[in-house]
Parts: sequence; C-alpha cells; structure tokens
Amino acid sequence: MHIVIGSDHAGFELKKVLLEHLQQNEHVVLDVGTDSTQPVDYPDFAEAVALRVTRGEVERGILICGSGVGASVAANKVPGIRAGLCHDGYSAHQGVEHDDINVLVLGSRVIGVELAKDLCIIFLNARFTGEERHQRRLAKIVNIEKRYARPPAAKEKSS
Repeated sequence: MHIVIGSDHAGFELKKVLLEHLQQNEHVVLDVGTDSTQPVDYPDFAEAVALRVTRGEVERGILICGSGVGASVAANKVPGIRAGLCHDGYSAHQGVEHDDINVLVLGSRVIGVELAKDLCIIFLNARFTGEERHQRRLAKIVNIEKRYARPPAAKEKSS
C-alpha cells in the first residue's frame, strides 16, 4: 500500500522506527517530515499528511505527535480526512471497518514502539465493511463537513 507518514519533533524517533517497519512490510512510504527532534509545530505535518491523502497521492496516512491529540485535531480540519487517534488494536481496525478512517494518529509519549508497529499493520490491513449503517453514518459526517466547511480565504495582497 502507498502511505504517507509525518510527525512533529516528539514523534520523530518513533516515526523513524515505523518508517523502517512499514517498508519491511512492503509498503511504499512517503515521509513528509519532520527530520529531527528540533521543535516544530504539529499542525504543519498534520496538514502535509492530510493533503497527500485527500489528493489521492496515497491510500492512507500515519501521523505521530507526543499525545496524538493535537495532530488528530489538526488533521481532521482538512475536508475528507477521518483521522483516528488509536492506542489499542480494536480501535485501529474498527475505526477503518466502521468509520473508514484514512489517517491513523499515534501518541509517541503514550504508547511503546512494539504496540505502535502492531497498530500500523492492523490499521493498514483493515478494510471498510461498506455495511449500510456505516455508509449512512459516514454520509451524515460528510454532510456535517459540507455545512461547516468554508472555502479558503483569498490571500491578501501585501502593499
């Protein structure tokens, strides 16, 4: 599967491990940064991951920050993204099967490396069931997104 991975500085070390693990499991992985433990802002990397997914450049995304909370909030601001913060196997597969999540978010300060590896594989192997009740619920989510999404503001010209 073609996937994108990104992290802030708190998730950088875990991202390096997961990148190698995913490649060993025959996934094609695009790394959108960060490239060190120097402090950066997680919304930048959440947006980078989310945009690759919504543009169809990859099938799914993985995003890592310290707790996973901030990156999850930021990624979910991008229309079409359904990012799920998962710290257990059930949520990682059920989130895809029922909610069609397309970005897995992990907290590097919350879970260990081996669990993170397992969660990535569980997430990537899961498939949306397409059951009527899940499609109905997703349609409602899309309608909420459409009602509240605003077109990007025009950039102001500088004098």
